[in-house]
Amino acid sequence: MKKRIVGNWKMNGSLAANEALVQAMLAGLDPQAIEAELALCVPAPYLAQLQSLLSGSLMAWGAQDVSAHEQGAFTGEVSAAMLKDFGCRYAIVGHSERRQYHAETDALVATKAQRALAAGITPIVCVGETLAQREAGETEAVVKRQLAAVIHAVTHCTNEIVVAYEPVWAIGTGKTATPEMAQAVHAVLRAQLAAATEHPKRVPILYGGSMNAANAASLLAEPDIDGGLIGGASLKSADFLQIAAAAKA
Repeated sequence: MKKRIVGNWKMNGSLAANEALVQAMLAGLDPQAIEAELALCVPAPYLAQLQSLLSGSLMAWGAQDVSAHEQGAFTGEVSAAMLKDFGCRYAIVGHSERRQYHAETDALVATKAQRALAAGITPIVCVGETLAQREAGETEAVVKRQLAAVIHAVTHCTNEIVVAYEPVWAIGTGKTATPEMAQAVHAVLRAQLAAATEHPKRVPILYGGSMNAANAASLLAEPDIDGGLIGGASLKSADFLQIAAAAKA
């Protein structure tokens, strides 16, 4: 399975800055050197721009969220069908910032994953513990609970999702789990997937806690780390390309 490197721009960007960044990434992409599948998940207003810039390239694109509703009177929401209109391959669901700032529950995240799959979009399901939960020895219970809700909702489609382990205490803080710490949690998630699907190795498990150009190679060398969900480093073309180059099959 190819590794996957997915950028998450979060709430950053402008039309001019996006074009400069994407053009720099495309110019620096060496198809002979890149073995990984690449994608950028961007704010919804910029999906049309990314569709235009990336169509026909080695890089896919996606959204940072998706509505739990199909359509209707849900002001401000963006449906999976709308995302599909703009060629999205991925939609991030359950990012810790959505869970923390928008009170998203495990059940809501699971419904969003269902909506994405129904539209032919791959949900990137985020799981992860806070520092307090880690210090209390609850890491395994937390991530298994979060993933279980999605597995229960999507059932036989579990092998069509992507999972991203993002320890909340390592997101945007500059702190990162050691490769051994990250691998330990990824192994737990892999075992959980093995109990739910006949092909657990088909489900990529990405690491997403401050992966950067300096630490990517050591993290990606672990057996159950199948790629990265990249935050700040995806806003710098050289850093993103260096991480992509480190993602060997």
